[in-house]
Amino acid sequence: MNTERFHKQITFLLELDKLKDILRQSRIIPSMRQENSAEHSWHTAMMAMVLGKDYASGIDLYRVEQMLLLHDIVEIDAGDTFAYDEEGYTDKAVREQDAAKRIFGLLPPDQHQELKTAWEEFEQGKTKEARFANSMDRLMPLLHNYYSQGGTWKCHGTRKSQVQQRMAKIKEASPELWEFAESLIHSAVRKGFLADG
Repeated sequence: MNTERFHKQITFLLELDKLKDILRQSRIIPSMRQENSAEHSWHTAMMAMVLGKDYASGIDLYRVEQMLLLHDIVEIDAGDTFAYDEEGYTDKAVREQDAAKRIFGLLPPDQHQELKTAWEEFEQGKTKEARFANSMDRLMPLLHNYYSQGGTWKCHGTRKSQVQQRMAKIKEASPELWEFAESLIHSAVRKGFLADG
């Protein structure tokens, strides 16, 4: 056993436990408690596994799931930035890059490079896999907000135009899932879950 390599791997894995303490704005159904970032990552990866074959043909689902399990690890240092917090987004990229450097840097060099590259692929959103992963990252909070009768949308006075703009990534990945997302957005406005405008 390469004890130095193993020690680095265990250190990284223990560091990931901190992701369970990072609370997000989304409320889980039915308890309505705040979701943590580790739960979100797991749930989006499950969503990709279940929906991927039907709504994202010709993509590497393993790569998608890898990105989804990694995409929020940086929140251990950078915190979760609420999707509609314009001020929080001004320095989000810098905070997350610094976090990625430190956290992935805990790993042996080959794994550091492999996992950081997958994280960067998700962030850049240029590949088919990254676009689908990003669509899952957006679709899950949409489901949470809709099925909690407005959840965090109501708390923050979120408007339909903001949600449509945020959900546009879904259209890039899957027209069918975009149609579903749009139907939820329109229904949310009709039911008073989401402010029009």
